Amino acid sequence: MRTPRSACLLLPLALACGRAETPPGDAATDAQGRSAPTDATRAANAAVALSLPLDDPQDFEDARRGLVASDPEVVIEGDDGRAVWDTRAYAFVAGEAPASVNPSLWRQAKLNGLHGLFEVAPGIHQVRGYDVANLSVIQGRTGWIVVDPLGTRETAAAALALARRHLGDAPIRAVIFTHSHVDHFGGIDAVLADAHVAGDLRIVAPRGFLEAATSENVMAGLAMGRRAVFMYGMPLPRDARGHVDTGLGKEPARGTISIAAPTDLVDHTPQAMELDGVRFLFQYAPSSEAPAELTFYLPDAKAWCGAEIVSRNLHNLYTLRGAKVRDALRWSGYIDEARRLFADAEVVFASHQWPTFGKERVAAYLAQQRDTYRWIHDQALRRANAGATPQEIAEELELPEELRTVFASRGYYGTVRHDAKGVYQDYFGWYDGNPAHLDPLPPVEAGTRYVEAMGGAAEVRRRALEAYERGEYRWAATLLDHAVFADPDDREARDLLAQAYEQLGYQAESGPWRDVYLTGAFELRHGPTPSPSLATAAGLLRHVPLDAFFTSLATRIDGDAAQGQTTALNLVFRDLGETWVLRLENGVLHHERRGADPSAVATVGLTRDLLVRIATQQAGLRELVFGDELSVEGSRVELLAFLALLDSPAGPFPIVTP
Repeated sequence: MRTPRSACLLLPLALACGRAETPPGDAATDAQGRSAPTDATRAANAAVALSLPLDDPQDFEDARRGLVASDPEVVIEGDDGRAVWDTRAYAFVAGEAPASVNPSLWRQAKLNGLHGLFEVAPGIHQVRGYDVANLSVIQGRTGWIVVDPLGTRETAAAALALARRHLGDAPIRAVIFTHSHVDHFGGIDAVLADAHVAGDLRIVAPRGFLEAATSENVMAGLAMGRRAVFMYGMPLPRDARGHVDTGLGKEPARGTISIAAPTDLVDHTPQAMELDGVRFLFQYAPSSEAPAELTFYLPDAKAWCGAEIVSRNLHNLYTLRGAKVRDALRWSGYIDEARRLFADAEVVFASHQWPTFGKERVAAYLAQQRDTYRWIHDQALRRANAGATPQEIAEELELPEELRTVFASRGYYGTVRHDAKGVYQDYFGWYDGNPAHLDPLPPVEAGTRYVEAMGGAAEVRRRALEAYERGEYRWAATLLDHAVFADPDDREARDLLAQAYEQLGYQAESGPWRDVYLTGAFELRHGPTPSPSLATAAGLLRHVPLDAFFTSLATRIDGDAAQGQTTALNLVFRDLGETWVLRLENGVLHHERRGADPSAVATVGLTRDLLVRIATQQAGLRELVFGDELSVEGSRVELLAFLALLDSPAGPFPIVTP
């Protein structure tokens, strides 16, 4: 449904025109300077409430079904005493939706807030609400099969402890990684450290799992981590004017991540396997929601684990944190394949959120999920083939009513608008065919010229203020974005842009859209927010193949500074018995595993652990080069000069300002 964007309303502080009546407890501007929802936002959210059956109890019944145990509060701390997970932060999500939150997202936030240990079917349990994802436990003949050990060591340990308190101390015989996103494998160290883990532990994953898992988090990790700050609203307060929910779960846990190599790979469909006496039928589903993904069916329980190719929301074909675009056609096809192969399923459970129960309801749910992704794919291409641009397609598309009114197809995480653009990008790339868009001006120059052409900054602010008063927040944001990029010190433009972003965030049904808008407002007022510490990823980096590590390292070479330089460096890993030669020429860093190059400026002896410490900035290069931890044969000065060519970003880069 398209949100109404008309009506006139209040502006806080010096920008105020006429003020609408402010409800009790909903001050126009709060102590943090955040604006109140305007009349236009109230009207938009009220229209959403009237358009959907928000009081339908079915999802709440399914989400609560099979509850074994639930603690009133879940507070999980790291080794440093910092909160990794804290459900108390979301205690405010109760009662009717406030005007500053889309009521459909508010409903989803309530559902995602239900936490505890649940029985899905006899012998199948899930711990939900201890991380953004679910940890599942399947009872085998002699022990447990653990599915998706959450995103961090700390949350996985707490989830396992809850399961052990109520299900006993059975040994863990196997682990299944359903796919290559960190919230489904990052907590593996908690499993490996479990007192009851079996010595011959089997780890099942889809083919390509390790390569996909490490590639996404290393090659583009810095930019993706910065953008994730926006997508998940990391600096925002957890309250009715801040972060409420991701749509897929509460938020990613902020703990210690790790990874482990699989012992068994799934590479075809159907692939039968027996784990601790339990029969599995695996479906291989690569290039769907993740580059490497699997689902599985338990024929004796008539239960299908859909991993993340099905969710209780519309998922991302393109994710706002930045990732390779996902194939909507293949994704839809895998759901249809599962629907046919496992047609006698009586329950569907997944890597996020709550199950679907009953054979008829399962069949309907899978058909709706299948057709949601297929409809977006087909209709985006239909319009593209008629000449529509990505922006035009996004503006035009609206799911048919039979899908639009299904909560599991609503845009709580992905949206029709940005998924449609993802389909376009998958087929056509970034260029829409318009010559004016082939080589456009960069943001600062474009902003400066737009402001000049419109008669100066004061005129831009005047027009933006009028647009804001009419409830036209998208247009106001467009005008003010140019003004801020033309002059980032224009405090009036920044403040009004922050308010426009807040109204867009308050109206958003998608958790990530809300967080992106509200984080933009936050950073306009307070400046860029640091990304999570690299040190938390040390457990992951220890398993990154060195080939992938050095490929990533090459993206940090300062190409301008490296012009005209040709040099080589030998790295000898004492613990691995491997020698790698790094060679710089034509501004490009190449790497090869082979014997030492006698012409290298230096031969450096080190360990894999030391390399990880350097990569996570736990060890300084200058101190290492002139210290004793590295053994160096050759010129330390030339070695340091070589390493100085590696670009080290100085803090978080700006997004909403130049």
